[in-house]
Amino acid sequence: MKLIVITAPTIFPEEGKALTALFDAGLEILHLRKPTATEEEVETLVREIPEKYRGRIVVHDFFMLAERHGLRGIHLNGRHSESPAGYTGHVSCSCHSIAEVSEKKKHCNYVFLSPIYDSISKEGYGSGFDAGQLRTARDSGIIDEKVMALGGICADNLAEVAAFGFGGAAVLGEVWSRPSAEYIPQFIHLQKIINSLQ
Repeated sequence: MKLIVITAPTIFPEEGKALTALFDAGLEILHLRKPTATEEEVETLVREIPEKYRGRIVVHDFFMLAERHGLRGIHLNGRHSESPAGYTGHVSCSCHSIAEVSEKKKHCNYVFLSPIYDSISKEGYGSGFDAGQLRTARDSGIIDEKVMALGGICADNLAEVAAFGFGGAAVLGEVWSRPSAEYIPQFIHLQKIINSLQ
């Protein structure tokens, strides 16, 4: 099972160092999502990350940065629902229903399905699925290794996420809502849990 970290939605001081420390600690996939930032701000953040790690970054905006900086790929969402013309690299996308997963995962390297649990980072953003729906989707082959769980993912529910058949889990609030000194220890804790579930 993969562990994906999504950046906090706004850029914070020393974020480049924090992201680099996550990569140093073993993070394989980072989703760079800054919905209110400018292209210049996002590119500056990318440049603060050592070149050796940029191939682990999936960008949610300013898709031209993927080619310019050798990033892992792009992520489609409500703001940007189409890949650029001629783009043939890694693509992931956001889904909010089982039907959407069934359709979109055919065209993506993987998809996010959310919200699985009540969000940690978005107040009032509650779970969109019950356990029965998720088990049915797993048993019918819709939830598989190409589907990543998102929304309220924490240390306490990773085992259930694995049992639902997800290929990975994406976290945001479980890392970034903590004091900065806890970012890396929390990531390592989550990764150890996932390793134990393999």
